[in-house]
Amino acid sequence: MRSRFRSDRRLTLRMTITLFLLGLLYVGFVAALIVLLKSWLLVVVLVGAVFVAQFWFSDRIALFAMRGRVVERAEYPELHAVVDRLCAIADMPKPVVAVSGMDMPNAFATGRDPDHAVVCVTTGLLRRLEPAELEGVLAHELSHVAHKDVAVITVASFLGVVAGLVVRFAFYSQLFGGGRRDQNTAVVLATVIGVSAAVYAISFLLIRALSRYRELAADRAAALLTGRPSALAAALTKVSGDIARIPTKDLRTAQAFNAFYFTPATGKEPGVERFFSTHPSLEQRLEQLGRISAELGEAAVPGTGGAGTGGAGTGGAGKAG
Repeated sequence: MRSRFRSDRRLTLRMTITLFLLGLLYVGFVAALIVLLKSWLLVVVLVGAVFVAQFWFSDRIALFAMRGRVVERAEYPELHAVVDRLCAIADMPKPVVAVSGMDMPNAFATGRDPDHAVVCVTTGLLRRLEPAELEGVLAHELSHVAHKDVAVITVASFLGVVAGLVVRFAFYSQLFGGGRRDQNTAVVLATVIGVSAAVYAISFLLIRALSRYRELAADRAAALLTGRPSALAAALTKVSGDIARIPTKDLRTAQAFNAFYFTPATGKEPGVERFFSTHPSLEQRLEQLGRISAELGEAAVPGTGGAGTGGAGTGGAGKAG
């Protein structure tokens, strides 16, 4: 299946390199665990169970964590209409449409492939955005599905999840194992923790680097598909500003899923931590949209030196009735 979203060879290359490097890391990690734990069955069962759970059930896990639910056309007719229109333009299967009751304005896409994808928006996003802005955000999320980078991020994050689980298991085993352990066992556990922590750190950096580029690729593809980069820029500016006003304690639960969001739930622009961020800065995203706007001959993008078109009308993607 090939959609009409603009292909991005650099994104494909980055995804391939990331998966290759993580694959090498994965093989080394599993081999190290088998040697250290002296039980290939335990390692295979642990790794296999986590992979199945994360890859096949990633959409359900994400929806559950973000309090999202699948909604039918009768309940959110305008939201479905926007998704239908974009899928028709992009020539791609329509994903499952879901809504989260969170006030934080955001959206995300998840799923293992375009035929098993979910696009979810929060009620906070629906309430704040104009129709053209919402269309830009949904086009951004659909481009993630079309480019299959949602599946790549899901697979890529799997190794980090396993490494994190092993670190926790080994740590608590050492902490609560009592005094009956000999010195060799303590050395093995310490080595397992060290190897797992190193694997987690490397996978963390690789995933963050890929995630930042894929967000720029999704912005670019969405702007070119809709032909209205200024509307997407207006949505980015509005959503980022509103998230910055949400108390940090209310964002902490959502931050675990930052790699999947339209814009991160951090509440502030990254400083030095931008090197570890899942998203490029708002400035970078607006600059790119400004260049696309100039190429298309559209009015200047908000935040780049001119006035943009943010769409007309009121946020009409809300609940019917």
